[in-house]
Amino acid sequence: MSDKSLKDQIDESAAPLIEHLKELRTRLLYAIAAFFVGFILCFSFATQIFNFLVVPYTIAASWLDMDMDKIRFVYTAPQEFFFTQIKIAAFGSLVLAFPVIATQIYRFVAPGLYSNEKSAFLPFLIATPVLFLIGAALVYFLIIPMAMWFFLSLEQPASAGQVAIENLPKVSEYLSLIMTLIFAFGLVFQLPVAMTLLGKAGIISSAALIDKRKYAIVLAFIAAAILTPPDPLTQLGLAIPTLLLYELSIYLVKRVERDRPSYDDDDEEDGLGDTPASLEEKS
Repeated sequence: MSDKSLKDQIDESAAPLIEHLKELRTRLLYAIAAFFVGFILCFSFATQIFNFLVVPYTIAASWLDMDMDKIRFVYTAPQEFFFTQIKIAAFGSLVLAFPVIATQIYRFVAPGLYSNEKSAFLPFLIATPVLFLIGAALVYFLIIPMAMWFFLSLEQPASAGQVAIENLPKVSEYLSLIMTLIFAFGLVFQLPVAMTLLGKAGIISSAALIDKRKYAIVLAFIAAAILTPPDPLTQLGLAIPTLLLYELSIYLVKRVERDRPSYDDDDEEDGLGDTPASLEEKS
């Protein structure tokens, strides 16, 4: 092979790589722009968003017949609430920009997929944000109110022989708790998507998931103990949905296995599965 032909091959292989890098840069710029616009928008309404996130706390307080006028949040450093607003803006912008980010990822990957792979991938792209929002809604409407009810019930009024013990939550700590729980539940609710994709790839099987069910139960409660506050209600609130999602994953992987074409049958139809003896009989 001459030096000239070798150089031509290198140039031809480098050209597609440069085009892919340009395409990647374009998709990243769109994703960053969407995040930036979402950040500015959410930062403009950061106080209103925080007040919205406080609603579960007020629900828990109402369960205990607390005086709503006495509910207050504090910050103990001059810059604390400002940085809390920045966290709110970043958190909100991720949620708002996710459809754009996911679309850019899909458009970057789609040209390398077959038409049947595109049609198989699209439902997972839609299911991912839907399942995340379901997990976030479970946190907002059930888990946080139950957790706050448990913690607020520990307050102690002042009386003869005992001092008053009052809960004064910090804005940054409350936001960190809510964000941690939303991300934890949102990620856990992606379990059916992840397992189904692994099942389609042939990496896992429904039989293996059933066989490892006892380990999944233990891991679900360990994860709940790590990711949630140390109260039993919140931990059960994460562990039980995780186990239900695991069972749903088994069902979905079974469907994938049932719908998967049988390559052995196809091979037999094409004559690829014939043994020498069967070929001799056919001849």
